[in-house]
Amino acid sequence: MKFSTRLAAMAVPGLVALPLLAAPAVADDHGTELMATLGELNDSGGSGTAWAKVDGTSVWLSVEVQGLLDGAPHAQHIHIGGANSCPDPMMEGTGPDGAIRTTDAADSYGAVAVSLTNDGGMTGPDHALDVANFPATGTYTYERTIEVSEEVAAQIADGQGVVVVHGVDHDGSGAYDGEQMSDLDPSLPTEATDPALCGELAVGQMDAPSGGVQTGGASTEGMEYSGFAMGGAVLAAAGIGGLLLRNRRAEG
Repeated sequence: MKFSTRLAAMAVPGLVALPLLAAPAVADDHGTELMATLGELNDSGGSGTAWAKVDGTSVWLSVEVQGLLDGAPHAQHIHIGGANSCPDPMMEGTGPDGAIRTTDAADSYGAVAVSLTNDGGMTGPDHALDVANFPATGTYTYERTIEVSEEVAAQIADGQGVVVVHGVDHDGSGAYDGEQMSDLDPSLPTEATDPALCGELAVGQMDAPSGGVQTGGASTEGMEYSGFAMGGAVLAAAGIGGLLLRNRRAEG
């Protein structure tokens, strides 16, 4: 099934955020700076870096990505609620030839807490695959300030956020296709939703392209993809909380 010019409306079970645990508040009045190196998953060919600054409930983000599939949407999120880590790139997944699918690594990075969309107010977990509103080139720079809840802001500032970028061309066809369907939506190829990059946001002085919390929407240079129909998809909550909870590792 070719997937190069459109994505169907997506229900995204398995990415709905799990209940989030309370975390300490941001430590000072000047905000908390964090950075993540985005490591390759699924031999995606990509790399990248993400920076964040939390100031109250404003989270400024800058993401630089290189080397992913061009001309296709790359959903990107801050995940919270797992082990605050990325999976081992060598882990055996349930995808083609052992590829890691999104739910395979849910224990590591948790579920979507913030959707890093291009613009508008659609930044919650229910817009995790709003495909018309994500970068759709293989190399891009993203920058945006997003308002989040006090709880999510505190968790990110505490180093509990993991940045995940999705979309992998496993077979090198130049499009999202293949026989195996997504673990998030059986109408989609698994390539469309498999994780491509992952990095833990760690507290520390950042050397970002732009400094500090800013106002306004994301930079959209290189992000347009007119072939996608607007409308995205509302994540289906029914039954997925139980799925992720069953997949999480027992703690303690």
